[in-house]
Amino acid sequence: MKKSLTDIGTVKKHFKKVDPKISKVLNTINLDEWFKDSPSSDHFINLSRNIIYQQLASKAADAIYRRFRELVGDDIKPEIVVAIPDQSFRDVGLSWAKAKYVKDLAGKVLNGKVVLSNIETLDNESVITELTKVKGIGRWTAEMFLLFTLHREDIFSYGDLGLRNGFAKLYDVESPRNDDIKQIVDKLAPYQSYASISLWHYLDNR
Repeated sequence: MKKSLTDIGTVKKHFKKVDPKISKVLNTINLDEWFKDSPSSDHFINLSRNIIYQQLASKAADAIYRRFRELVGDDIKPEIVVAIPDQSFRDVGLSWAKAKYVKDLAGKVLNGKVVLSNIETLDNESVITELTKVKGIGRWTAEMFLLFTLHREDIFSYGDLGLRNGFAKLYDVESPRNDDIKQIVDKLAPYQSYASISLWHYLDNR
């Protein structure tokens, strides 16, 4: 459930006790830059944005999303999205696949196959199950939604290459297996999200 974040002092005490390596990195991070408010309180808008931003550099994604909003209008609604031809989405920069993914999300919200109105009340795995009903939303995208939109504090994505590379560098483990990572990450609960942020930060700032 989206809620106020735990006092950072409590989080830092936890990592100082259970993992000095993460603790050292965490002390160098401005978490306000990571836990910014969601772009919208409307999760249909947030998920549409997440789909558009997949596998794109921020600058390019920003430009495409701006044109998408100009096409659809600021009040982005599923009924508007499903009525727009795929070619129009392609013309503003979406790939054919992403045009279909955004329309699949809109269609499934409209027909009730995907329910977003209660998403904040679901546990993490239930959120993932609900969101991955949509074409183009896999487990990784759902996990990023949990972390950065719902602000769940115990998320670690084993499918994220950046986390895997950050782990390898911080813990000096070449080509770590999931079991190697899990052995350490399980001890970091209930604040695995902060460990994720620390590993991304460490990888980008070495």
